[in-house]
Amino acid sequence: MTTRRWRASSWSRPLAEDAGTPGPEQPSLLEGLPDLSSASAPATESPPSPAGPTTRVRLTVAYDGSGFHGFWPNEGVTTVGGTLQAAVERVIGHPIVMTCAGRTDTGVHAWGQVVTFDVHRAEGDLDLTALQHALNGLCGPAVAVRDPAAVPPDFDARSSATARVYRYTVLNRPVPDPFLAATSWHVARPLELPLLRLGCDGLIGEHDFTSFCRKPPPLGSGEPRSLVRRVVDACWHDLGDGVLRFDIEASAFCHQMVRSIVGTLVAMGEGRLRPGEMLGIIAAQDRQRVPQLAPPQGLCLWEVRYPSSA
Repeated sequence: MTTRRWRASSWSRPLAEDAGTPGPEQPSLLEGLPDLSSASAPATESPPSPAGPTTRVRLTVAYDGSGFHGFWPNEGVTTVGGTLQAAVERVIGHPIVMTCAGRTDTGVHAWGQVVTFDVHRAEGDLDLTALQHALNGLCGPAVAVRDPAAVPPDFDARSSATARVYRYTVLNRPVPDPFLAATSWHVARPLELPLLRLGCDGLIGEHDFTSFCRKPPPLGSGEPRSLVRRVVDACWHDLGDGVLRFDIEASAFCHQMVRSIVGTLVAMGEGRLRPGEMLGIIAAQDRQRVPQLAPPQGLCLWEVRYPSSA
């Protein structure tokens, strides 16, 4: 039986023979692509197991979240996960169940999102470079597969992760910059960097972050979900020319946690709150104590960390 491999050329855009002469306009490669982004919910059970071998694939994915309604498939709207899953299924030729490391919200970006899924082929029969080229041809430039890899069958993008790192960019200048508007929060009022940094001290360690998180639905048993998280590191960096970057690493994050923390820290940098109030806001477990929610466009899922053996 002949094994069929993916060929990047099958999915690439035709080029004009003469680089100096524009070729005919080509239709979008997304035309005719099944739109799984409008599915009411992603599949929760794996498709029937094939008779032959199966390989688990991990993709590290970057995307500009500006044109998407978050990552997770949602009915009637275009999402990163729906678009990527549809492209994968089109290339490999069978349905998949895709797991992601973090469900980013509408307008949030990623440099190091990780997804996993199973392909019904032996690892030796997979051309992962060709798969990468095919997916980038279908989904780029807004979504880009940075690194494809075959991983052990028990590796899971979400449950195998040990930490996630988010970055948030603030443009602290009197005048906005239209070229940074899609990836930063413009704050015109001057921010005091020492106050921003002092506010981070209270975040380190294990806390109940109810004050900073949107309340999730209860567990199936009716019990409330725990919002206890362990923050490993939180710090601000001055990149110059009014660009400030906030980095935070934690075992996991709850919904809107980073944006709520950034909104609170910016209020401290403006002098509206004292850095010493951070521990009191955490202890209150009261969403009303957070003064503002930072907008989504400044946030980026930068990295997902796994055990070195993964």
